Amino acid sequence: SSAEQRDRLVESERKFTDEKVRKIVALKRRVCTEENKKTFVIINQKGIDPPSLEMLAREGIIALRRAKRRNMERLPLIVGGQAVNSVDDLDLDDLGEADLVYEMSLEDDKYTFIEGVKNPHSCTIMLQGSTDHSIAQMKDAIKDGLRSVQNTIEDEALIPGAGAFEVAAHVRLEQFKKTVEGKPRLGVELFGRALLTVPKTLLENSGLDVQEKLIKLVAERESKGTPVGVSVATGDPI
Repeated sequence: SSAEQRDRLVESERKFTDEKVRKIVALKRRVCTEENKKTFVIINQKGIDPPSLEMLAREGIIALRRAKRRNMERLPLIVGGQAVNSVDDLDLDDLGEADLVYEMSLEDDKYTFIEGVKNPHSCTIMLQGSTDHSIAQMKDAIKDGLRSVQNTIEDEALIPGAGAFEVAAHVRLEQFKKTVEGKPRLGVELFGRALLTVPKTLLENSGLDVQEKLIKLVAERESKGTPVGVSVATGDPI
């Protein structure tokens, strides 16, 4: 508990930390040479003390500290390599690769961007908006889109849009109602007409002639038997 003991403890901790930094520098010198012009970046979940930062900077090593845990979990998926808990077992296989690492200030916050990765299995989408409400809406739209892509990949199937499904169901029900007798036939007919609400709405919102374009769309489906939707630009079948 004496001052001398505390000084020895501080000195011992300094030596221990400096040895860690020297191992990182040694690995950097193996990887980055004058010929390949590579640079070395360290991203640490914990803190890095100023003397260590200075030692790394003298060697041209970029050190980022206090990274969030979720970002540390994503980094190996992005750049390859793996996160390590100790510098004692550092090896070339632990390293990832990226073409560009840079920092950018957005308003009051600083962000680090990693770009040009070879085989990414994760990424970050940054959204900017004027209000929290607009950002929340963009988030929901992106999540819906990503979920749709995921479902398509997993199910290996998709339903065409632009009113194509509704038109196809309408044409099929028009054929089916011929086999139905009595009042149920009227129900089939009304349901088939109701399905045309979607292409009708698309045409109305586009300021086009609804009746003319709708008749043309249904006829196209009946003649070709393939999925056809409506173009909101021209109203023609696509």
